[in-house]
Amino acid sequence: MTTLAHPPKKTMRPPAHHGRQSPAGRRWRRRFPLLPALIFTMVVTQLPFVATLVISTFQWNILRPDDRHFTGLSNYTFVFTDERLRSAVVNTVVLTASVVLLSVLLGLGLALLLDRRFPGRGLARTLLIAPFLVMPVAGALLWKHALYNPDYGLLNGTLNAVYRLFGADNGPTVDWISTFPMPALVIALVWQWTPFMMLILLAGLQAQPGDVLEAARVDGASALQTFRHITLPHLRQYIELGIVLGAIFVVQTFDAVFTITQGGPGSQTTNLPYEIYLTMFRKFEYGQAAAAGVVVVIGSIVIATFALRVVASLFREEASR
Repeated sequence: MTTLAHPPKKTMRPPAHHGRQSPAGRRWRRRFPLLPALIFTMVVTQLPFVATLVISTFQWNILRPDDRHFTGLSNYTFVFTDERLRSAVVNTVVLTASVVLLSVLLGLGLALLLDRRFPGRGLARTLLIAPFLVMPVAGALLWKHALYNPDYGLLNGTLNAVYRLFGADNGPTVDWISTFPMPALVIALVWQWTPFMMLILLAGLQAQPGDVLEAARVDGASALQTFRHITLPHLRQYIELGIVLGAIFVVQTFDAVFTITQGGPGSQTTNLPYEIYLTMFRKFEYGQAAAAGVVVVIGSIVIATFALRVVASLFREEASR
């Protein structure tokens, strides 16, 4: 009798994946759709900046187009030694610091008010946000003509009306822009940027943990103690974010300076962007204007780096909750 041997069992092998990619290949495949946007961004931002760097190394006056020659870093030496540019740097620092600090303080006060419930809060919030939505040039024209004008402006009209209440025929006529150029510019910019700070700080107030505030009320803490020991430490990073972002935007202010004061009187309100404009379109010194622009861009990058760190710390704090 013949015994049939069992046939050997076939070992099942997993199918070979010839198309399997390495982790680096998979990452590149995910990022490849972003490549056109990255190339476009580099073309429209980095190439002009490189061209500005090249121009900043030339002595180039457009009134003498054939007299163009390489001068190395002499334009940067001019930027850091020219008296007008040093004055513009001081004016830029004063203008930026004044506008940002006043906007943060007013924005904090308005945010504390809007954080409470009261009839018409939605309408009040919309009206307070409105100045930030106005075009900067339109807002500057509003302040220059409707408020500051010495003949028909609202400020002089109100001042004259107050004088008439006390029996005077007429009040003094004050040329606000010529008499107080820097305060006039600061007030107009504070009006524009206070809503921005208010929105940031209001978001921070509404992100406060309610149980901590309730525990403070149960323990008998006053409103001032709660604000000082709980609310203000919680808002610290939001205040830092508002200051850094506000500084980035306000340091680039050109439209308000050009519209309200045109840098005067006597260059008292000439900031760096407006001085670069004068160097470019009044003195026609392309190389010096390009060098000043490069310095401003580098300074803005330094400030933006701090802003990104503050934003990243905010996200980490929110993620850890």
